[in-house]
Amino acid sequence: MKTMIAATALAAALFATPAFAANLSAAQVQAKLSAAGYTQVHELEHDDGVWEADVTRKDGTVDEVIIDDTQGEIFDPRDGRAVLDAGQILALAGKAGLTQIESIERDGATWTLDAHNARNQRVEVRMSGYDGRVLASKRDGWWD
Repeated sequence: MKTMIAATALAAALFATPAFAANLSAAQVQAKLSAAGYTQVHELEHDDGVWEADVTRKDGTVDEVIIDDTQGEIFDPRDGRAVLDAGQILALAGKAGLTQIESIERDGATWTLDAHNARNQRVEVRMSGYDGRVLASKRDGWWD
């Protein structure tokens, strides 16, 4: 019985770890941006589950990039990766359980949607423009 409890606790801990991934700190995000070759970070702000940074690239151009606050993936609209179009994002949003999509807006290499989740709650969702995965979701409005 003790071994079964220990095994169950271990399995629960192993499977629960990704759900409780720690958010990256500002210092960690700046280190990732430097490692990716950005020469300067002008502004860094955590907003709605992602980091937003105004950066200077090696070629001297300045732009905003989005950084996933759990994995540290950088979403730069000028990094050469193809960005999904609105139709593809809408299809993937439906597969992710989002309904009643009221607005969709491209923000660099990410997409922001106002929709309803599986619990029929209004949410604002940020999706990856590269593969359509949900990066962040927050309830929209206190009345929901």
